[in-house]
Amino acid sequence: MRVKTGTVRRRRHKKLLKQAKGYRMTRSRLYKVAHEAVLHAGEYAFAGRKLKKRDLRRLWIVRINAAVRNYGLSYSKFINLLKEKKIALNRKILAHFAAKEPDLFKQIVEKATGKE
Repeated sequence: MRVKTGTVRRRRHKKLLKQAKGYRMTRSRLYKVAHEAVLHAGEYAFAGRKLKKRDLRRLWIVRINAAVRNYGLSYSKFINLLKEKKIALNRKILAHFAAKEPDLFKQIVEKATGKE
């Protein structure tokens, strides 16, 4: 006895075509083409999530560097001082303080350089 696809195929196709909604031309209408497009989109999305982390870290470093230059330091020297003084603040927080709370950032720089 053979097994017929029944409603299973239709459900799977509809699900995939729903994911491909908004794609151009036949990529949103034909199952085979849409399937390929959705797979590629998934790969790009995965890679994009990794790139986003990389880009944000670069942005934080640029912001911290710009802020510590006002105190006669470079980014690398500042990070080294923080490590020596065992001040454990990540780059995201440091960049936030540098941009939004300069008084607090100044205190951190003074603590790191020992000019309290």
